[in-house]
Amino acid sequence: MNDEAQSPREARRGREARRAARAQRAAVSVPYISRNIPVADILSAEGLEIIERNAETILAEVGIEFRDYPTALKLLKDAGCDIQGERVRFPRGLARKLIATAPSDYVQHARNPERSVHIGGKDTVFAPVYGSPFVHDLDKGRRYGTIEDFQNFVKLAYASPFMHHSGGTVCEPVDLPVNKRHLEMVYAHMRYSDKAYMGSVTHPDRAQDTVNLSKILFGEEFVANNTVCTSLINANSPMVWDNTMLGAAEVYARDNQATIITPFILSGAMSPVTVAGTLAQVLAEVLAGVSFTQLVRPGAPVIFGTFVSTLSMQSGAPTFGTPEAALAIYGAGQLARRCNLPFRTGGSLCASKIPDAQAAYESAQTLVPTLHAGANFVLHAAGWMEGGLASSYEKFVMDCDQLGMMHVLAKGIDLSENGQGMEAFREVPPGGHFLGCAHTQANFETAFYRSSVADNNSVEQWEAEGRLDAPQRANALWKKMLAEYEAPPIDPGVDEALRDYIERKKASMPDATH
Repeated sequence: MNDEAQSPREARRGREARRAARAQRAAVSVPYISRNIPVADILSAEGLEIIERNAETILAEVGIEFRDYPTALKLLKDAGCDIQGERVRFPRGLARKLIATAPSDYVQHARNPERSVHIGGKDTVFAPVYGSPFVHDLDKGRRYGTIEDFQNFVKLAYASPFMHHSGGTVCEPVDLPVNKRHLEMVYAHMRYSDKAYMGSVTHPDRAQDTVNLSKILFGEEFVANNTVCTSLINANSPMVWDNTMLGAAEVYARDNQATIITPFILSGAMSPVTVAGTLAQVLAEVLAGVSFTQLVRPGAPVIFGTFVSTLSMQSGAPTFGTPEAALAIYGAGQLARRCNLPFRTGGSLCASKIPDAQAAYESAQTLVPTLHAGANFVLHAAGWMEGGLASSYEKFVMDCDQLGMMHVLAKGIDLSENGQGMEAFREVPPGGHFLGCAHTQANFETAFYRSSVADNNSVEQWEAEGRLDAPQRANALWKKMLAEYEAPPIDPGVDEALRDYIERKKASMPDATH
């Protein structure tokens, strides 16, 4: 039905809906998700109390090791912990008291204020794959990552409308010296994107470089009063915090920059095989790590993190997308909310070596629970493959397509006057169809999510267009995105100051391989 056949009000509404849809498509980015659907709480109050009691028992009786970091041992001893060597035991209730100063939410500022993200509450922020030494694409296969690959993934994250955050180590650029690559990695996030980013955590000095570069980018006063960096601090599970992670955590907490305190657990190897046992360990390790950040600087922003998956009991290989991992994701979300902390978990995780059906199924079985568990920060939201060993170009854009679907799902059901659709029922008689009615015409551009990767055409058209499968279509898409990429503007003086710091720092030390 055209505008002339409609009433003026219907025609105006249709034009306005189409204009809104075009404006949305033209936007560079989609704001982070504000969930309008309830979280899935699968543990009863009694179940939560059991896990919390067990976590307190682990802290009080077994203890957590803070290895080779006297600063942490002194802070914890002065706070009332029992220290035996490097083993730290927390009196019951002490850790919960110490973490009370951590904020329940915070804003991570991006250099483009429109890209700043809110971490906490009902909001969900997606960030890319993190930490992979290898990269993979259909053309070159599996290979070690380079700084060019790193920059490419930063550009893809910047260009992807459903990726809210630039992330951190999107792949490991092994063509650069170990002790210098962090400088180029952080610079890539600052120069090739204007979204929020993560910092280096492989050495306290590298964390400090991140803070120093951030001060150049944002200004010292702004960084002193705002959070501009959120970085990943992993426990060495089971029940160990090592000096590398503690050193980086201290640097960021001292400068009021956020950390994600995350036990990294493959159940059966680094925790008990049971979900309840794993959750008790997760909670104990998080409470210990967050306590340290708050002793360094009360009020420093911190995220309750968890990475939990399972092992094959036959081979010992990591497995992903399992129901046990989903249950751990849901349970950890409840524990995080009980701690009044933002929550990190999940992503698009898989063990597959190529972007195939296994990759899709396992990623979906991780991503959907991630959203329903109320995750506030989602690392590995796109690109993760081979158990995290590889960052995949094709899977990156395939995953981003799924992230777009999560935006729609999180909105819930539209119960506005337009959402109820009653005008359509009044116009279409029994036995008719809704394709041409005014309500459909006003909403057809935005009614349903349109996949950028899926093929929904007839088999004849699919064959005529080359019989391409999803990874082949994704291959063309990421290449198109990189070909059309345009770097966000940056003040030339700031860019020059960043490069000057980096070049001076690199010149101050010889290359190192570890």
